[in-house]
Amino acid sequence: MSGMSSMKRHEAAGSRGAGLWAAVGLLAVLAGLAGGAWLAAGRLGQAMDQPGPAALPVRIQIAPGAPLRSILAQLQHQGALRHARWVQLYLKLHRRHPRVQAGLYEIAAHATARQILQQFADGRVLLSSITVVEGWSVAQMRAALDSDPDVTHQLRGLSATQLMQALGHSGQSAEGRFFPDTYRFAAGTSDRKILEMAYQRMQQMLTADWSQRATDLPLSSPEQALTLASIVEKETARPDERPKVAAVFVNRLRLGMRLQSDPTVIYGLGERYDGSIHTRDLQSDTPYNTYTRTGLPPTPIALPGAASLQAAMHPADIDALYFVATGQGDGSHRFSATLAEHDVALRSYLRRLGVTGAGSGAATSPAGTTLPATSRP
Repeated sequence: MSGMSSMKRHEAAGSRGAGLWAAVGLLAVLAGLAGGAWLAAGRLGQAMDQPGPAALPVRIQIAPGAPLRSILAQLQHQGALRHARWVQLYLKLHRRHPRVQAGLYEIAAHATARQILQQFADGRVLLSSITVVEGWSVAQMRAALDSDPDVTHQLRGLSATQLMQALGHSGQSAEGRFFPDTYRFAAGTSDRKILEMAYQRMQQMLTADWSQRATDLPLSSPEQALTLASIVEKETARPDERPKVAAVFVNRLRLGMRLQSDPTVIYGLGERYDGSIHTRDLQSDTPYNTYTRTGLPPTPIALPGAASLQAAMHPADIDALYFVATGQGDGSHRFSATLAEHDVALRSYLRRLGVTGAGSGAATSPAGTTLPATSRP
């Protein structure tokens, strides 16, 4: 019996020893795995900060809701990433779910994976731009928007009335309501959004300028000031002359004189305008013909810029009622307070044009004469 007991004790001891070594072995395996994981994590972290292979910037368009896996694969395909799979493993290991905003991105040459993901999270998309030129009509502005490939078109084909309804401004004329400027936007931005920006900008400018206008203007509303500014915009491209041009029209409004502005006539002709103003055009009555009608036209005739808005609100302190081009090729004008002075200035202009035998070109007393009445067919 004692021998059997001794044998059992030896077997138990052997079992405990085997169990101990098994535990030691398991710990060693786990330690090895942990060490391997630590090394792998370190290498993945290094990979995240390794410069990318692309020697030139790479562009990628990310659609709303696009899965990160496909985005990373596309970047690897385009040469911006070395190992898209490594980036995915790093994010999974660290339980990170980076935010990716939609848009067109330009990835810098040799950008790291970490930098790329941060760019996506920040939404640093590539911006496009469109320039709305001072003096454009709203139709010209819309044509530029319609032809821009980076704009998503939601309002294309609408009439001007329908456009203003869609923007929430029913009853307002579209002409003159959008501020001319360069607008930067993310590719894919809608034309509605850009038009809303331009509309709000004009409202802000108009409201601010109207609140600080000269006190004795013959204008009853910001809308009238906007219309006057649009005429000033079309009459001269010289910023230094805009307050003088505005003064001529303000003085005429005070006296009840017709404005006799050629750009208003041209606007009223619409598609019938053939590039020249004829005598018949001046005599053909339209709501915009300021040769046949007194006061301002019913709406603006163009998109006025900041300088023209300022000029309409703060015209020069002069008594001029007329102006005519000097013909010097610099876009300048000569301003006159009387018809006799204007007649002299007009004859000087005609001589520069080489027109001889012309009598008084001021028979119709135009406020701004760029083409002499005597030369119109």
